[in-house]
Amino acid sequence: MAKDKKRPNIEITNRKASYEYYFVQTYDAGIMLTGSEIKSIRNGNANLTDGYCVFERGELWVRNLFIAEYEFGSDTNHLPRRHRKLLLRRPELRKLERGLKEKGATVIPIKIFISDRGYAKVTVALAKGKKSFDKRETIKERESKREIDRVNKAYKVR
Repeated sequence: MAKDKKRPNIEITNRKASYEYYFVQTYDAGIMLTGSEIKSIRNGNANLTDGYCVFERGELWVRNLFIAEYEFGSDTNHLPRRHRKLLLRRPELRKLERGLKEKGATVIPIKIFISDRGYAKVTVALAKGKKSFDKRETIKERESKREIDRVNKAYKVR
């Protein structure tokens, strides 16, 4: 691809995750994809809401990550919810594994994006679940921020 051409900025986020969890640490990980999967992600056809990560034999895998079948794919198209391996450095994997041993901790994908070099990356977070009163607090903060923005906008118009 020519250097002067601007690639569209693909960023698919899991907005539900920030409502359900506190993020302790985040990491950008590579993801092993097939050709039809990367084409589908570049079209914006992915969903992270049900995704989660597990360790198998010292490797991190993302499960239940939905990447729609590529519309122009042939009979060799990928399965939409197959398990995909995440690529992280060994020290980062060890930190995540240690963090998972704490009660209420999990690893979840929160964002898929295309890097400057054209590779698909997944931002994963070591997260702890929020209690129901924490969720209510999040809603209150969001509504108060909206109200403040609304008032500020009204003053800027005048």
